[in-house]
Parts: sequence; C-alpha cells; structure tokens
Amino acid sequence: MTSWAGRTAAEIAAAVREKRVTPREVVAEHLARIELLDARVGAFRTLRATAALAEADEVAARADLTELPLAGVPVAVKDNLAVRGEATRNGTAASPDTPADEDHVTVARLRAAGAVVVGLTNCPELCVFGTTEGVYGTARNPWDTTRTAGGSSGGSAAAVAAGMVPIALGNDGMGSLRIPAANCGLVGLKPGHGVVPAGIGHGDWFGMSENGPLATTVEDARLMFSVLAGTEGATDDATEAATAAVRAQEPVTRTVAVSVRSPLMGVTVSRPYADAAREAGELLAGAGHRVRRADPPYPVWLGTTSLAHWTAGTAVDAEGLDPRRLARRTRVHAALGRRFVGSVRGGVRREQLRERFEPFFAEHEVLLTPALARRGPAAAEWHRRGWLRNVLVNTNYSPLTPPWNLTGWPAMAVPFGTLASGVPGAVQLVGRPGSEAVLLELAGQLEELRPWTRTAPMGGAGEGL
Repeated sequence: MTSWAGRTAAEIAAAVREKRVTPREVVAEHLARIELLDARVGAFRTLRATAALAEADEVAARADLTELPLAGVPVAVKDNLAVRGEATRNGTAASPDTPADEDHVTVARLRAAGAVVVGLTNCPELCVFGTTEGVYGTARNPWDTTRTAGGSSGGSAAAVAAGMVPIALGNDGMGSLRIPAANCGLVGLKPGHGVVPAGIGHGDWFGMSENGPLATTVEDARLMFSVLAGTEGATDDATEAATAAVRAQEPVTRTVAVSVRSPLMGVTVSRPYADAAREAGELLAGAGHRVRRADPPYPVWLGTTSLAHWTAGTAVDAEGLDPRRLARRTRVHAALGRRFVGSVRGGVRREQLRERFEPFFAEHEVLLTPALARRGPAAAEWHRRGWLRNVLVNTNYSPLTPPWNLTGWPAMAVPFGTLASGVPGAVQLVGRPGSEAVLLELAGQLEELRPWTRTAPMGGAGEGL
C-alpha cells in the first residue's frame, strides 16, 4: 500500500489528477497522522476531520480535477486567517468564538486550486512573538520537542515538519514565517509587499505582514506561492529569463552578497548559523554565481524602529479586545505601541530604510545571511513570563528577519546543514522587489547542492519521510 502522508504536495496533486489515489484517501491518511502525533507537537488549534473528508469528496467530483494544481492536497491554515465555518481565534481567548462566513482570499485561492483545509494551526496571542504558546497550547519543534517551533506561524511550521500536511499557510510581520521555517527545517517564503493578498489583522501591521507558504521542498513552495499570488501558468521577467537560460543550457549568474553581521547593535550571530551562511555562499560561488562578502548598511536606529512598528502593530490589533483576557506580555506590548501608532503610520522610517538599502541592492541582486542568530528557545509557557524577558529572547535569537518587513521586500528561509543538536540549520535569502522567482531559483540550487531531510523522524511514526 502506498503511503501518502509525507509525500510532497506536487506528488500528491499529480497522483490525484491521474486518479492513482482519491482526495479522501490522501486526507484520511494525513488526519490519522495528525491524530497520532499532534499531542506531542501541538501544531493544531482545531482539526476539521469530518468537514475535510467531505470537502475531499467535493474535490474528487470537480469537473476540472485534472487541471487543479493542488488537487487533493491537505493544507493547514494559521489561526489568524478566516476559514469558512470556523472561528478565527488568533491565539487569544479575547477573540470571539464566531464562525467565519467567508474564507480569507488566500484560503479561497487554495481551495479553488483543489487543496483541502484539514485544520487551523496554533499561533501566539495576536501573533506577536517568535515562539508559539498560549491558551490553545504550545507548538513544539518536531526535530526536538523540548524546543519551540518558532513563531508566530509556529503551528503551521510544526505541522509541515512533522509530515502532518505537505504545505501550510502562514504569514510574516517581523519574521513569523521565516523564524519557524528556520527552526523546523522548512522552506518559508515571505513575498514582497502586494504580491500576495494580505488582509491580516487590522491593517497588516502597517503593510509589513505578508501571507506565504511553508513547505518541505522548493518545488512545493513555488507551487503554493503561485497559487497564493494567483499566477499559476503566468510568468514574470525573472522566470522567463531563468527558463530561457535552462533551454539554452546556460546557468543564470546572480550577484550575491554574503553577510553574517547582525542588523541590531549588541546582538551577535552564533558560529553555527554564521558558518552555514558562509558555506552556502561558497556553494553558490562554486555553481558559478558572483559571490562576495558585503554587509548591508544597517542604520543604528533600526532597533528602535523595529520595536516601534512591532508594538504599534499589536496596539492596533488589540483595539476592541477585552484586556482582561489578554496575557500580560501582550498588554504591555500593546500599551507601549499605542505611543508609536501615529508616528509609524506615515511610513517615514520605512521609506528611509528602503532608500538606504537601494544602492546595496543595485550592486547585489541577492543578500544571503544566517536565518537565525541562535537556535530556538525552549518550548515553555512564555506567555506567562514577563514582557522584557520575551522581547530579549526574541531579539537575541532572531534579529535578521525584521528589516525586510520594514522594507516590504521578499525574503525566505532555506534549510541548510545540521546543528550539533541534530536540528536543521538555515540561511536567509533577501532580494529586490519582484525577485521572488530569483530567490526560489537560488533556493532550488542550494537544495540540489545540499539536500535536506524533509520531515522530522518522530520516533517510529515515519523516519525522515
């Protein structure tokens, strides 16, 4: 008997289109795996078992089944995006337990492409922090369940890394896709501003938050991204150039800057993550790219600007919620942010940051950095700990992601190497506006040059599926 849990989305969709397996069979296998593993992992806030099986049958009956890019593919959705018929809790008891009337546009696009939503995944309260825990549970890293899966898309990342679903939908306001992707050995793409519909919370954290894919392969990330962006079958200039080069059997040469410097003063990058970035740069150089060491001109005010936008976004999202039902760290974060809402809304600092980085990216097509500064912290009840302790832990382990939310430029996490603990390492790729295809191209080359184990061995439940 063929097992479909642990297969890629591309493999599953092809098999369903060719009628080698039914959507119900695929979904049922993944639901069984969730039932087996999620008590240890904590990926899901709610499971849609009965509804998902019924919707799988609806996919099977579609007249356009043979044309669906995600035919029968189980997908998990972060619990801050609306799924029709389900409450959107956003990690907090302060949110209303009211079923959504409509799917969020990204969920609707996934369904239209043939995907089946099996459940909504855990996130920290209001998606504020880079660890995922709270009133609905703790999302753990399937590679080391004593460690956090990351955040705020921690549940989505944990679900994919454990092989519970091949792909998941998350979003990224200060690194919320890339942090858990890096922790859990996944490909996580934060698109540039306006490429994928946002509509996250109350104003997308002033336009910094983007929806994007979490996947175990670059192929799956590219496939899901094309569905989310509404570009299946379409091409952009970068894709056309890459395709033309392949046909001519000539590699596309990119200019890549490698930097292992932390953007934030006083925060250092640990040796394992710095070494991973350097080694990834060496591999790309060996593949024919022009690679050199160069640090972006991070301004000294980047830290305060990041904090102002981070807290102000939370202040807006907390409006109208009962503060008595929010964790203390969230209340403090929002209270601080209320002082900054007016100043950050105009976007002056963000525009200054873009202007500062533009000459650097005119010289270098892509920036390659460590994805994290150090491994993820313990899977603990961080929501019961003090605000300052949370902020320091988050800042010290993930200082490299926020700048690219402030600029609104595309960035992605790519698995690379293995840490001494056995948990995957990761690097980050950053590009100019509109360069998602270029980032995916380079990520695909890293995947080919340094393949990674796609899913975590879960003690006999599937060894490195």
